[in-house]
Amino acid sequence: MSAVSNRRNLFFATAFLVILLDQITKELAIFFLTPGTSVPFIGEIIRFRLVYNDSAAFSLSFGATWILAIISILAVLGLLWYGPKVKTTLWGLIAGFVTGGAAGNGIDRVLREPQLFSGHVVDFIQVPLNFPIFNLADSFLVIGVALMIYRTLRGDQIGGGVGK
Repeated sequence: MSAVSNRRNLFFATAFLVILLDQITKELAIFFLTPGTSVPFIGEIIRFRLVYNDSAAFSLSFGATWILAIISILAVLGLLWYGPKVKTTLWGLIAGFVTGGAAGNGIDRVLREPQLFSGHVVDFIQVPLNFPIFNLADSFLVIGVALMIYRTLRGDQIGGGVGK
């Protein structure tokens, strides 16, 4: 198998695993948690608290959930086009994190209640300091973007290769 095939496979496998983990943990949260009730997981460091988020990241809202659903779909389509073209294994992993995170929350916005294309994102991970409640898709998306920023500041071009 060629290096290009390996990077492409890593991208798709990573995105798929992120989506799978995200959706499974959201279903577990819905099944085991009561909305609004906070349950300790790792003491006071990490708690579980089920909320249904109809807003953008960090609960920024502008009242048009369907627009967020469309943006999610377009972002995932763009990432599915871009991801297989990365030039290094690390960038395949990074693109998989970002794609999986965007798709995980996009699935919620498109398919979850209250209605098609106006779904609420399931958030359930709570940390101290009044930080917004989030989910695994958010985590992978933020980690992927942080790695993108770090690698580009270190001289990589987005997608791999050395900047000029």
